[in-house]
Amino acid sequence: MTAKEKVASLRTEMKKNNIDAFIVYSADPHMGEYLPAEWQERTWLSGFTGSAGFVVITSDKAGLWTDGRYFTQGPKELKGSGIDLFKDGVEGTPQYIDWIISETSEDATVAVNGLATSHANWVALDKKLTKNKRNLKDLPLLNSVWTERPAPSTNPIFVQPMERAGQTVTEKIAAIREKMKQEEATAHVLSSLDDVAWTLNLRGSDVKCNPVFLGYVLLTMDECFLFVDTHKLDEEAESLMKEAGVELKSYENFFDHLATLKKETILIAPNSNQSVFEAVKKENTIIEKPVPGHLMKAIKNETEQKGFEKVMVRDGVAMVKFLHWLTHTVGKEDLDEYNIGKKLHGFRAEGKNFIGPSFDSIVGYKGNGAIIHYSAKSEGSSKVTNDGSILVDSGGQYLEGTTDITRTFPLGDVSEEFIEDATRALQGMIQLSLAKFPKGTAGVQLDALARMPLWKEGKDFNHGTGHGVGSFLNVHEGPQSIRKDLNPVELQAGMVMSNEPGYYVEGKYGIRHENLILINTWKKTEWNTFYEFETLTLCPFFKSIIDKAMFSQEEIDWVNDYHKMVGEKLTPHLEGEVKEWFKDLVSPL
Repeated sequence: MTAKEKVASLRTEMKKNNIDAFIVYSADPHMGEYLPAEWQERTWLSGFTGSAGFVVITSDKAGLWTDGRYFTQGPKELKGSGIDLFKDGVEGTPQYIDWIISETSEDATVAVNGLATSHANWVALDKKLTKNKRNLKDLPLLNSVWTERPAPSTNPIFVQPMERAGQTVTEKIAAIREKMKQEEATAHVLSSLDDVAWTLNLRGSDVKCNPVFLGYVLLTMDECFLFVDTHKLDEEAESLMKEAGVELKSYENFFDHLATLKKETILIAPNSNQSVFEAVKKENTIIEKPVPGHLMKAIKNETEQKGFEKVMVRDGVAMVKFLHWLTHTVGKEDLDEYNIGKKLHGFRAEGKNFIGPSFDSIVGYKGNGAIIHYSAKSEGSSKVTNDGSILVDSGGQYLEGTTDITRTFPLGDVSEEFIEDATRALQGMIQLSLAKFPKGTAGVQLDALARMPLWKEGKDFNHGTGHGVGSFLNVHEGPQSIRKDLNPVELQAGMVMSNEPGYYVEGKYGIRHENLILINTWKKTEWNTFYEFETLTLCPFFKSIIDKAMFSQEEIDWVNDYHKMVGEKLTPHLEGEVKEWFKDLVSPL
């Protein structure tokens, strides 16, 4: 079926059930950004493949709300679907609940699938709809329309051992229980997949590019239950759970078990699915607060930090080999974006303990680089020649850590305008890299440092500057971030984040420079404890797209010092003409 036909089928089900509007969030029961195949409902219905966005269907209209990363991609993928693009965050774009109210009459019924709707979204919806005399209903209508969903993964679940985790399951559970005591909670639900995996030192592959598995954890002061497809645990994983006192139960029995809880005070994150709240709300007290382990996971221990250092060398070697290959092959052989991405994967696969990509590589040639989360398809991928620029955003999952890097570089002649914009974006990265900041600082307070060189020219970029990164876990990890949005989470020593300012000119080029950075303690003064960033990523920038005259001496020194470090760490692992080419690449500005 086409997207248009799928929407028509959904409207038929809506009519049968007296539903006036139906919302399809980009979500699964665990509220992950990246979804198992069987829960990619919004993508299946609309054809839109972005990682963020949701669809609202009424009897005669349909809309997709998404953010600035997908303003270029959205119209292309929605073409012919009958679904209009609503640019979230842009002046004049209606808030989706207001739009629903404007498109329905009093006593209208709005439906969602409670299992794929966060409690926070449910509460906001219910409050506003009720105020405007509309009704909210939990009704999984897509189950009747999407009849050929993929089967859930049966991939094995395996142990992330102490030599890579740095902390035992028993220690993690004890630390979480201490936080539960502080909140006076007697029970705690963990539903996000990376929190479950981190807490239990387990990994899987139920979600593409993310080493996680489908499961819930219910933790009390005396017991710990893991609800999972028990057949998927390998022998070592079963043994670890037994040793840590974790009792295995069937994934399908999770909600039945929740229903047996009585007179408990249960700590649940607001972004858990609504069905969890419905299962326990009658005879228990609910504390709505973030999962304690979420922040613990974000602060990498010494073992995890060393793991990042190891994989950065492997990833850097792969990137240098890739960059050498591409710049020396382009114009001589037929190349396209998709196959360039495959070639990069091949270089990474040569590295020790490489498991797979941390996300689908973004290889955007010329104007495609301006599509912020562009994904080249095997068919119809743009041909790449020795002209203009290319943006390559990619990453790897290694047993010791996760990588995420973007480099933008010329394949031939580029304009002066491109060089100026590339230089300003790099200045933004450098200024953030150089930041010193006191304890208590949130990412929103640093975001302007990365944007200022562009802001001074009346320019900007429509995405965040930095996100957390997992330790052989999800490449996008919270709760911290560096972006315009008011996220109050303080940045702390041990957090690993991205630093990725960019600039995009639709139809012409995209520019993004991205390194991963680690927050370290810089010094303690009479004023406060101060932090600084340590750059982890090891890969040179192309000096040919840097206008040195625009740089301050401090910025020139940063590039030279960075290239010196990259040279020292990667040169021993390179050979022949790649090594000689690389030496020139990391020579001083």
